[in-house]
Amino acid sequence: MLLPAMAETKPAVPNVPQTTAPATTAPAATTPAVTKPPLGYAPQPAPTVPAPSAVAPVSPPQPIKTVLKLHALMTDDGPPIKDGLVWRVYQEKPTTDGEPLVKLVATEAGGDAEFTLDAGIYIVHAAYGRAGATTKVELTKPMRSETLILNAGGVRLSAMLTGDASIPPDKLTFDIYSKDADAGGEKQALVIGAAANKVIRLNADTYQIVSHYGNVNAVVRAEVHVVPGKLTEATVYHKAAEITLKLVADIGGEALTNVDWVILTPSGDQVAEYEGTFATMVLAEGDYTVVARHHDQVFTRNFSVEVGYNREIEVQATKPAAQQ
Repeated sequence: MLLPAMAETKPAVPNVPQTTAPATTAPAATTPAVTKPPLGYAPQPAPTVPAPSAVAPVSPPQPIKTVLKLHALMTDDGPPIKDGLVWRVYQEKPTTDGEPLVKLVATEAGGDAEFTLDAGIYIVHAAYGRAGATTKVELTKPMRSETLILNAGGVRLSAMLTGDASIPPDKLTFDIYSKDADAGGEKQALVIGAAANKVIRLNADTYQIVSHYGNVNAVVRAEVHVVPGKLTEATVYHKAAEITLKLVADIGGEALTNVDWVILTPSGDQVAEYEGTFATMVLAEGDYTVVARHHDQVFTRNFSVEVGYNREIEVQATKPAAQQ
């Protein structure tokens, strides 16, 4: 009897759970943090630094102020001038090229003047009409007083006709020039077109006076000496007269309009020219020729001017180029 085959059996292995060791990764190398101890001299905590905008600006030092008092006299022993002065104060500052720079910093009109200025060097000018004086001052103290001596006087100018006949003041003007000429031979013009009988203030000196009666050729020249502290009266004498020209068809008739006038000397030099119905002017004593142009026709007449003989002269249009 066959026995059934016996299956080979192995002893059972205990069921031990399998464990897999986890993979390990080496940690990355790191530099350990080092804490520096606080400096022993530094305050703890650190102070707060204000923003730059919060820093107050440092004001520059203020310049020293000084008071400058100014006075002017006509002469050394004369009284103070109380009116009519013009004061100008210029400050002098050095420039890069070494030359001083002068700048007008203050003005005042009247009599005595007072200015508050920074310390420094100044040039002061006092004008009294055409008279004037200049001085240089250096201001270093709180107050300084300066007196300028103008050494000036006055002149009053008038004019008459030869023979002591009066001349209307509104027809007179005066020019005043320095006595001496410059390198170019020109005399300096100090006053132009001054009215008659007006006091003109000038520094003491001798001057050339030019008197104009009208605006053509009645001119007289003279010299006048101005004395310091005094008023000089000067009268010049003209040899002239006032002439009115008119063009007429007949003597004694109405004046024609739209006339061009030319006045000539006997040698042919032109003295004056006018346009209009009448030509009125002051001419110096002497002989003249008048040329009147009217509608392309030319008419002439010779005439003479006598001192103080003011008159009307008619040019007759019916006699062209004829001497009358």
